[in-house]
Amino acid sequence: MTLTTPKACPCSNDLTLDSCCGRYHQGEVAPTPEALMRSRYAAFALGLNDYLLATWHISTRPSSLPPDPDTEWKGLTIVAAEPPLANVGYVHFRAFFCEQRREHGRWHVLDEVSRFTHEEQRWWYVDGTPTLTRLKPRRNDPCLCGSGRKLKVCCGE
Repeated sequence: MTLTTPKACPCSNDLTLDSCCGRYHQGEVAPTPEALMRSRYAAFALGLNDYLLATWHISTRPSSLPPDPDTEWKGLTIVAAEPPLANVGYVHFRAFFCEQRREHGRWHVLDEVSRFTHEEQRWWYVDGTPTLTRLKPRRNDPCLCGSGRKLKVCCGE
């Protein structure tokens, strides 16, 4: 008999995928803008483009979202998630990712304040104000995934 360790949720919430964002991916409604934002980050990390489109408000939703096999989402930091006012909520986050181009990865951070609206008894992602910054971590720097280990022995380059 083989025991498997439950998969950690990509949203960096220290919970398993099943008990965190996985339940929203399976159809449970996210109760807050932060929960929806975390589940959307996890969907990006897992390549669940159908979920991303299904949680995007119709007024800003793209017609399609092609897969991006060169991007590896590595870590998420919630900077601020204020309680929503009326039917609008905002979440400020930083998402770290590595683009696998040629032989070496290129690290970036996406810093965004996302706007959410509450309609039809659920939260929807509307839009955000993103800033993309190229990072140049060194091998002995802490890994950007948040593990606490050095980059060279964790996500490496």
